[in-house]
Amino acid sequence: MASEKLVNLQEEVTCPICLELLKEPLSLDCGHSFCQICITANSKKSVTGQEGERKCPVCRINFESGKLRPNWHLANIVQRVREVKLSLEEQEKHLCVHHGEKLLLFCEEDGKVICWLCERSQEHRGHATFLMEEVAQEYQKKLQTALERLNFSKNCFLPLSLSLLKNQTQHERQNVQAEFRKLRVILDSEERKELQKLKAEETAILCTMENSEDELVQQSQLVRNLISDIEHRLQGSTMQMLQVRMWTSIFVIPRSKTLTLKKPKQVPKEQRSVFRAPDLRDILRETSQCHQTTLSHYLLEFFIV
Repeated sequence: MASEKLVNLQEEVTCPICLELLKEPLSLDCGHSFCQICITANSKKSVTGQEGERKCPVCRINFESGKLRPNWHLANIVQRVREVKLSLEEQEKHLCVHHGEKLLLFCEEDGKVICWLCERSQEHRGHATFLMEEVAQEYQKKLQTALERLNFSKNCFLPLSLSLLKNQTQHERQNVQAEFRKLRVILDSEERKELQKLKAEETAILCTMENSEDELVQQSQLVRNLISDIEHRLQGSTMQMLQVRMWTSIFVIPRSKTLTLKKPKQVPKEQRSVFRAPDLRDILRETSQCHQTTLSHYLLEFFIV
């Protein structure tokens, strides 16, 4: 009944142009009312006459735009209609969609809010039902308990978890730093060994090369003397050259034929390897055998790949 009266009243305060509830209603001299935007900003032919005269969209009586007056009383009625409409819509939310009765009971088995007719229906017959207010109080206590438990967990365990995570992270950071310190010590030791080996073999190779250089100097001096002697005799006269024919045949020519220069000694291949940088993979393999740690394994895999 109330809804029917509301519908009738709503029709009385509806704008004939937009068919919505009046907004800022303006009334004409003829008594009809329209939304302000509909009657003033709308220039459709249904509003304006052929000779430029403006006519009421309902009764077609001429009116002057300057005589439009706000209808405050009608605006208040529209506001009341809006409030009642919202109230009825809110009430309908609490009514049973099947029977239109108020939802006052709670069916514990189905977990639904029902009306008294639903309780007697075949669907809910024999189920345990309680007043909605009683169940609401019980559930409110349960929810309050759950809320307090969650707040306790948030205030106590969350900071504790964060602190534990920070401690674990700091511990892992120290482990990583310690492992790298060990690795640096091992690498420094291996570096010193390699440099000492390089120094020793460098000394041996230089000694060998110096001895070879002395032999080369002696051979070079012998060749220069022989060349100088031959050039000197070639520059003389034929008589002089033939006068010493016996000396040349006995000493110079045989020596030039039999003279053999020794090649300088070369550095053995096994000694050349000292100039190659050591393979870090071998060092890390030895390190991983001595220090079986996760970090050493990761480093070994990194250099091998």
